[in-house]
Amino acid sequence: MASGFTIIRDIALAAAIPKGGVVAIGNFDGVHLGHRAVIAAAFEMARSRGKPAFAVTFEPHPRKFFSPNASQFRLTDETNKLRLLAGTGLDGAVVMTFDAARAGTTAQDFIHQDLIERLGVSGIAVGYDFRFGKGRVGSPSLLVSEAPRLGIEVDVQPPVDIDERAVSSSAVRMALAEGRIADATAMLGGPWFVTGEVIHGEKRGRSLGYPTANIRLDQDCGLKHGIYAVRVGRGEGKDHHRFDGVASFGRRPTFDNGAPLLEVFVFNFQGDLYGTILDVAFIDFIRNELKFDGVEALVRQMDDDAARAKTQLAAAPDVFPKLGEIG
Repeated sequence: MASGFTIIRDIALAAAIPKGGVVAIGNFDGVHLGHRAVIAAAFEMARSRGKPAFAVTFEPHPRKFFSPNASQFRLTDETNKLRLLAGTGLDGAVVMTFDAARAGTTAQDFIHQDLIERLGVSGIAVGYDFRFGKGRVGSPSLLVSEAPRLGIEVDVQPPVDIDERAVSSSAVRMALAEGRIADATAMLGGPWFVTGEVIHGEKRGRSLGYPTANIRLDQDCGLKHGIYAVRVGRGEGKDHHRFDGVASFGRRPTFDNGAPLLEVFVFNFQGDLYGTILDVAFIDFIRNELKFDGVEALVRQMDDDAARAKTQLAAAPDVFPKLGEIG
């Protein structure tokens, strides 16, 4: 667990920003293996200098700024992205607001004003496909060409492949949309997870012998509707607890075919979870969402789902996202 993770926002005074650090720059949606390669490069550079290593990221996601009404399946919201970044051991993150002013900043001004003058960086690590500045004209080659004059080091990381397929946030989204949880986990370097507050539902699960913790996910969540083996986290630090479970994400076609809802049955848990914030990590896919002719058929299937989930979770006993505390 990372400690002392510093978050620097636009309102931070320049004098309060540690100078001479090394930054890994990117949107970091999901903090997948490609992102982690960039972060590792920043770490190596920073440690060789005895300097701190930070991530530089942007909120909201630039796609949201340019297409505010378009559906956007984010792998991680801002908070969970920062928790994952903290879990890598980084010293902190610089969160730059992506607004009209940021969108209009030239690539040269971003380098000189934001990175050199304000942050005082001594090194930069980026991915091969990183683009920045007005019109996205900034590129890794521009950073490399500017580096000698600025007295900084630039490391450009090549693509990360798994079975000759490039790892990317888009590829992870596609895997989740198709229920390919193992592929998503491999690309992320750990299971994909969501965080939400347990809300009151129709309480049908109680009468079926499967009381569930219900969480409303973002309306743009692109996860395939179906049944999953999940691992649930509650609390942080010394108060952190994990539980195994089985979850349904979908519209409940047997009953109401309503708005998508995540319903989690937590094994061997007694108590009230309403209002509790839970992390739900998706460990494996069990089956597609189905409509049943009656309650008895549904319960028989739920019994089978729970048994399969227990088997899948037993095969991955310690699998959970590595998260840091961000305060």
